[in-house]
Amino acid sequence: MTQSFEDVIAWKKAHAFVLLVYKTTRGFPDDEKFGLTSQFRRAAVSIEANIAEGYRKLGKQDKLRFFNISQGSLSECKDYIILSRDLEYINNQQYQDLWDASEEAGRLLVSYCNGIINNVGVKD
Repeated sequence: MTQSFEDVIAWKKAHAFVLLVYKTTRGFPDDEKFGLTSQFRRAAVSIEANIAEGYRKLGKQDKLRFFNISQGSLSECKDYIILSRDLEYINNQQYQDLWDASEEAGRLLVSYCNGIINNVGVKD
Protein backbone atom coordinates (compact mmCIF):
# COMPACT_ATOMS: atom_id res chain seq x y z
CA MET A 1 0.00 0.00 0.00
CA THR A 2 1.32 3.44 -0.87
CA GLN A 3 1.64 6.21 1.72
CA SER A 4 2.04 9.10 -0.71
CA PHE A 5 1.60 9.91 -4.38
CA GLU A 6 5.40 9.82 -4.53
CA ASP A 7 5.21 6.05 -3.98
CA VAL A 8 3.04 5.52 -7.07
CA ILE A 9 5.14 4.13 -9.91
CA ALA A 10 3.02 5.95 -12.51
CA TRP A 11 3.81 9.25 -10.76
CA LYS A 12 7.53 8.39 -10.63
CA LYS A 13 7.63 7.73 -14.37
CA ALA A 14 5.60 10.86 -15.10
CA HIS A 15 8.04 12.86 -12.94
CA ALA A 16 11.01 11.41 -14.83
CA PHE A 17 9.28 12.41 -18.08
CA VAL A 18 8.81 15.98 -16.82
CA LEU A 19 12.49 16.24 -15.92
CA LEU A 20 13.41 15.01 -19.40
CA VAL A 21 11.06 17.55 -21.01
CA TYR A 22 12.65 20.38 -19.00
CA LYS A 23 16.16 19.22 -19.88
CA THR A 24 15.32 18.89 -23.55
CA THR A 25 13.43 22.16 -23.92
CA ARG A 26 16.38 24.11 -22.49
CA GLY A 27 17.85 23.73 -25.98
CA PHE A 28 14.82 25.17 -27.78
CA PRO A 29 15.19 28.55 -29.52
CA ASP A 30 14.77 31.62 -27.32
CA ASP A 31 11.80 32.78 -29.36
CA GLU A 32 9.93 29.65 -28.22
CA LYS A 33 10.22 30.59 -24.52
CA PHE A 34 6.57 31.68 -24.38
CA GLY A 35 5.45 29.32 -27.13
CA LEU A 36 6.24 25.66 -27.52
CA THR A 37 8.67 25.51 -24.58
CA SER A 38 6.08 26.88 -22.17
CA GLN A 39 3.24 24.76 -23.54
CA PHE A 40 5.29 21.56 -23.54
CA ARG A 41 6.45 22.08 -19.96
CA ARG A 42 2.97 23.01 -18.74
CA ALA A 43 1.43 19.90 -20.27
CA ALA A 44 4.18 17.66 -18.87
CA VAL A 45 3.80 19.07 -15.36
CA SER A 46 0.04 18.54 -15.62
CA ILE A 47 0.59 14.79 -16.02
CA GLU A 48 2.30 14.30 -12.68
CA ALA A 49 0.32 17.03 -10.88
CA ASN A 50 -3.00 15.40 -11.73
CA ILE A 51 -1.73 12.00 -10.60
CA ALA A 52 -0.72 13.61 -7.29
CA GLU A 53 -4.07 15.37 -6.92
CA GLY A 54 -6.10 12.33 -7.91
CA TYR A 55 -4.19 10.17 -5.46
CA ARG A 56 -5.85 11.89 -2.50
CA LYS A 57 -9.37 11.81 -3.89
CA LEU A 58 -11.63 9.39 -2.05
CA GLY A 59 -14.08 8.26 -4.71
CA LYS A 60 -13.16 6.07 -7.66
CA GLN A 61 -14.80 8.35 -10.23
CA ASP A 62 -13.09 11.42 -8.81
CA LYS A 63 -9.71 9.67 -8.93
CA LEU A 64 -10.28 8.52 -12.50
CA ARG A 65 -11.27 12.03 -13.60
CA PHE A 66 -7.87 13.38 -12.54
CA PHE A 67 -6.02 10.45 -14.09
CA ASN A 68 -7.94 10.99 -17.33
CA ILE A 69 -6.77 14.60 -17.33
CA SER A 70 -3.22 13.23 -16.95
CA GLN A 71 -3.78 11.00 -19.96
CA GLY A 72 -4.98 13.98 -21.98
CA SER A 73 -1.90 15.98 -21.02
CA LEU A 74 0.28 13.04 -21.99
CA SER A 75 -1.33 12.95 -25.44
CA GLU A 76 -0.72 16.69 -25.73
CA CYS A 77 2.95 16.09 -24.93
CA LYS A 78 3.18 13.41 -27.59
CA ASP A 79 2.00 15.97 -30.11
CA TYR A 80 4.68 18.39 -28.88
CA ILE A 81 7.32 15.67 -29.21
CA ILE A 82 6.37 15.17 -32.86
CA LEU A 83 6.20 18.91 -33.47
CA SER A 84 9.61 19.44 -31.85
CA ARG A 85 11.10 16.80 -34.13
CA ASP A 86 9.44 18.22 -37.24
CA LEU A 87 10.62 21.74 -36.40
CA GLU A 88 14.12 20.26 -35.92
CA TYR A 89 14.34 21.47 -32.32
CA ILE A 90 15.34 17.97 -31.23
CA ASN A 91 17.43 15.29 -32.86
CA ASN A 92 16.40 11.68 -33.43
CA GLN A 93 17.87 10.46 -30.14
CA GLN A 94 16.07 13.15 -28.14
CA TYR A 95 12.86 12.33 -29.98
CA GLN A 96 13.22 8.63 -29.17
CA ASP A 97 14.09 9.29 -25.52
CA LEU A 98 11.06 11.55 -25.08
CA TRP A 99 8.77 9.17 -26.95
CA ASP A 100 9.91 6.13 -24.96
CA ALA A 101 9.54 7.99 -21.65
CA SER A 102 6.04 9.14 -22.61
CA GLU A 103 5.05 5.61 -23.63
CA GLU A 104 6.30 4.15 -20.35
CA ALA A 105 4.50 6.79 -18.29
CA GLY A 106 1.35 6.17 -20.31
CA ARG A 107 1.44 2.39 -19.84
CA LEU A 108 1.82 2.76 -16.09
CA LEU A 109 -0.95 5.35 -15.90
CA VAL A 110 -3.32 3.00 -17.75
CA SER A 111 -2.35 0.18 -15.38
CA TYR A 112 -2.99 2.40 -12.38
CA CYS A 113 -6.41 3.37 -13.76
CA ASN A 114 -7.24 -0.26 -14.43
CA GLY A 115 -6.38 -1.10 -10.83
CA ILE A 116 -8.80 1.56 -9.66
CA ILE A 117 -11.53 0.43 -12.05
CA ASN A 118 -11.09 -3.14 -10.79
CA ASN A 119 -11.36 -1.98 -7.16
CA VAL A 120 -7.78 -2.70 -6.19
CA GLY A 121 -7.50 -0.85 -2.89
CA VAL A 122 -9.98 1.91 -3.74
CA LYS A 123 -13.41 2.59 -2.31
CA ASP A 124 -16.29 4.08 -4.34
